[in-house]
Order: sequence, then structure tokens, then C-alpha cells
Amino acid sequence: MFSSMTLIAFIALFLLSSIKILKEYERAVLFTLGRYTKVSGPGLIIVIPIIQTITRVDMRVIVMDIPPQDVISKDNISVKVNAVLYFKVIQAEKAIINVEEFFSATSQLSQTTLRSVLGQHELDEMLSERDKLNSHIQRIIDEATDAWGIKVTNVELKDIDLNESMVRVIAKQAEAERNRRAKVIHAEGELQASKKLLDAANILAKEPQALQLRYLQTLNSIADEKNSTIIFPLPIDLITPFQEVMKKYLDKKDEK
Repeated sequence: MFSSMTLIAFIALFLLSSIKILKEYERAVLFTLGRYTKVSGPGLIIVIPIIQTITRVDMRVIVMDIPPQDVISKDNISVKVNAVLYFKVIQAEKAIINVEEFFSATSQLSQTTLRSVLGQHELDEMLSERDKLNSHIQRIIDEATDAWGIKVTNVELKDIDLNESMVRVIAKQAEAERNRRAKVIHAEGELQASKKLLDAANILAKEPQALQLRYLQTLNSIADEKNSTIIFPLPIDLITPFQEVMKKYLDKKDEK
């Protein structure tokens, strides 16, 4: 009786140890006597104890933080860059058989790729062309991890940090650039104004009546300001006849 109970308990324990339940996002890589057999799951699977073993693989998207990397840009500026990597296992058997630890391997590959790619670009490109750099890094890592059954879905550069001395240098450079643009805009405005004044002078020279109207408008503007002292500018046309008369008078006087 005792032996029968022992046998039944052993059989029950054997059956229970052979039953494995996998969640919806899990897959089991099954090995029989050390050789790869198949990928099973999700749900209930039967594993023969001692003869068969399984390795569980999470098939969900994994979010990996790439630690800050010291990068020297193409224009010899030292920066510290970190990023985030999104990837998932799409072939569980390759992720277990072809690489020892796929998570660690992907992390190391991401760090070296990040340094290599960013080192080929200048700082301005890192700051202004992040989307382009993200796609470039993602494509390189994805091609390398394809043999491991891993699909890299996205790479995002998070922070690009400069040391304090470089921040001051870049601030001075930006200020110099703003001053240059301000001077260029001012010069362009002066050039446009001079062209307009030249056009106006040509028009007034061709139309004396327009000059008279402009003179009257000027007087009207002076009167509106309510100044205590008003200086009336006289057009040169009014003075010229008097100058000619005085010249003739002085010439006759000299002849006498």
C-alpha cells in the first residue's frame, strides 16, 4: 500500500513538473538532450523532465536606456550623449542560440554604434538633425542584430550635454552671429532707403510742382508742432532771381 502511494505521488510530481504554462507574450525555446527542437507557446506545453529543457523568451518591445557616452564630434567638440533604444525579439530561437545574452549584446552594440555615428557629425548637426541621426543609428543596429533574431524599432537621442566652457563658447558664437545679422539687416534697410530717396529726388527734379507741394506739406507739419520758433526754408527757385539781379548790379558798378 505504501509503495503504491509512493508511486502515485512520484507519477503526479513527474506530470506536474512536465507541465509549463507560458503567458501570451512568452515563447519557450525547447531543447531535447541539448539539441534545439522547436519554439513553443503561448499556453500550456509539456516538457519531459531531465530529457528536455526550455528557455523562456519575452517577445514584448523592450525599452533600453543607453548610458551617457563621451563623444568627440567632427569639429572636435566633446559632448556627452545618451539615448533610448526600442527593440523586440522576433525569432526566439536565434536570440537564444546565436548570442549568449541578447540584452547585454544589444546594449553594448548600441553604445559603440552611438559613439561611432555621432563622431562623424558636427555639433550643429547633432542638435538640428536628430531625426536623421536617429534613423541612421537605428538602421545600423537593426542590421547587426538581425542575426540574433532582434528587430530594432526605434532609437531616440535624449540629451546632448556640453561642458560649461563649451556652453560659454557657443553662447558667444551665437551672440556674434546675431550681431552680424542685425548689421546686415540694418545695412540692407539703409540701402533700400537710399534707393527710395533717389527715386523721390528724380521725381521731384522732373516735376517742379511736386517740389512746391512738398514744400507746403513741410510748412504744414512744422505749424502742427506748435513750436515757439519757426524757420521757414525758402526754395532755391525764389532766391535765384534775386541773386541774378544783384550780380548784374554789381557788374555794372564795377564797370563804372
